[in-house]
Amino acid sequence: MNKKSNWQAYEQVLKEGRIHKLYHFTDRDNLESIIRHGGLYSWKDCEEKGIKITKPGGSDTSRSLDTRDGLEYYARLSFVPDHPMMFVAMNDGRISNPVILEIDLEAALWEDTLYADRNMTKNGANVGGSLDDLKAVHFGLFWGQRYFDMSDDAKMYYKAEVLVKNFIPLKYIKNIGNFGIPLPAQPKQLQAKIPYTAQITRNTPTAFIFLVDHSVSMEQSTYLNGEEMTMAEAAARIVNNQINELVLRCVKMGETRHYYDIAVVGYGVDAYSGWQGELEGRDFVSPEELKNHPFTKIVMRKETRTRKGVQVKEVELVQWVSARHDGSWTHYHKAFDYARNLLDEWMMEHHDKDCYPPTVIHITDGEYNHATKDEVMQKANELKAMFTNDGNVILFNIHFAGDESLKPIACPIEKRELGGNPYGEDLFEMSSLLPERYNVDIARCLNDTRTGRHVAMGVFADATTLIKLMDIGTPTNISQNQ
Repeated sequence: MNKKSNWQAYEQVLKEGRIHKLYHFTDRDNLESIIRHGGLYSWKDCEEKGIKITKPGGSDTSRSLDTRDGLEYYARLSFVPDHPMMFVAMNDGRISNPVILEIDLEAALWEDTLYADRNMTKNGANVGGSLDDLKAVHFGLFWGQRYFDMSDDAKMYYKAEVLVKNFIPLKYIKNIGNFGIPLPAQPKQLQAKIPYTAQITRNTPTAFIFLVDHSVSMEQSTYLNGEEMTMAEAAARIVNNQINELVLRCVKMGETRHYYDIAVVGYGVDAYSGWQGELEGRDFVSPEELKNHPFTKIVMRKETRTRKGVQVKEVELVQWVSARHDGSWTHYHKAFDYARNLLDEWMMEHHDKDCYPPTVIHITDGEYNHATKDEVMQKANELKAMFTNDGNVILFNIHFAGDESLKPIACPIEKRELGGNPYGEDLFEMSSLLPERYNVDIARCLNDTRTGRHVAMGVFADATTLIKLMDIGTPTNISQNQ
């Protein structure tokens, strides 16, 4: 690829702006096609070459604007990994499991490359390939401040773009080999890896975060295995039971292996660590720590499968978290922020490993407060946009109900299954789209034989359904040898 005649001057501007790589967001489902065809094409080149984009990030409107401005043959790159248009594409349902491709900075130096100081199709955008056009980019906005905390003017310039003519060869996509898909010498002989299949080992662990509503409305009554209790108590017992199951899976040959990092986050007005006892105030803890530091033990009724069918027996179980319903409000946005902050560090350590992606299981009984739908959706999308090589973070949202007359809806495929319930539709949009391989677990746990892509959510879930949803959300693909 030919560079600009004075490319060193362009490179210096980028270095002074602290730009070391460029970014392009796409859906995980598009990766196979990108690899098969040897790189990243503009949407118009794809159209002319007969390359089908499984999940296009751009809308019909944006393509019309590209054509209007003569920019349809340019692949669009950003200076930042969290480009706001990625979240717009998620909200619109065009992409569901985003990945961010890291592009070699050399692409910014190619002869036909252009620069836009904002979204290139917006009125007033400065678009061109000169050094002055590059200098017009507001590089200082890319550091130290999150997009949604910026002023409207700053937000406009945060969307600056690099426009590469026609094609970016595979060798310039620096992290294309990180997604478990082979890069053969002849890309046409491609066999794709199925996401969410990575073995869970001590070298490639996964993570769980349980977000539990502690608001005052969790004081309402419900039933768990025939026993009446508050929803807060039922939620605590179910979370404790799930944690115990996770710990038991890690016990191999007399040792407790570090297959998982586990966190419990409680929230009401604020979000905080939900652990009790010696682990109080901690965030992620290991299975061994959990095994060695239980908070207390209780006797509870538990369903067990026997040859005679399902029986309810009294068993003694260890507990690490306790029931709370003392929060004045239900601040989803703070709980989601807390989870993202935990995963930021976890992802930094495991981002380039073939790790089964973290699972976030959010349990609530009520509607969120003091945040708009757009704000809550953004927080949820930020979680779902995080990924390992094996897949994106899975966000389960579960509405816990005390009224057993309400029909529970678990893992729907289409929004219309929510029957026009606005709260359920909000949860539908916030939740992850599950890979089809989850259908086996859904069929097993819910006696569900539907086909298609299920959404990771439950609305009006009673305690029994909640247990089943938790079981679906905890992968079992632990390596037997590592």
